[in-house]
Amino acid sequence: MIRHAKISEITDILNITKACATKMQANSIFQWNEHYPSQAAFIRDVERNELYLIEENGAIMGTIVISTYMDEEYIPIEWLTPNGNSTYIHRLSVHPDQQGKGLAQQLMGFAENYSKEQGFVSVRLDTFSQNHRNQRFYEQRGYQKLGDIFFPKQSEHPFHCYELVL
Repeated sequence: MIRHAKISEITDILNITKACATKMQANSIFQWNEHYPSQAAFIRDVERNELYLIEENGAIMGTIVISTYMDEEYIPIEWLTPNGNSTYIHRLSVHPDQQGKGLAQQLMGFAENYSKEQGFVSVRLDTFSQNHRNQRFYEQRGYQKLGDIFFPKQSEHPFHCYELVL
């Protein structure tokens, strides 16, 4: 089941993202670290009603943020659609013990359907240039790579921006 996350669940969510960060780092993917994702970001996500989780038998398996807020880092990107009517995906995670079961596909399908049902024209996101698995994941869903941005606190490597026109 996919539903809105609660403030009381942030500790569990941070445990998932920390486990994801550890797995990525073991695979030489230095995308998430002690700065990101942060507790403050998840609190803000819950306050904005933008943080969703997927759970099974009461256990949280993963998360996704569906936001209407465009980060300033995205401004230089030449998007396929005009700014102002898109959703932005952030902090997609599935606990490493649960990966490979289609949960990320379910979360993305939920986000894309939600965006379409709410009348948005596209879904935008970024993914780490060194995370080739994520790039294949989004490209197989029909996302187009458009340009690069940088998050210096996370990595010296760029993040690729993608957009799916609905």
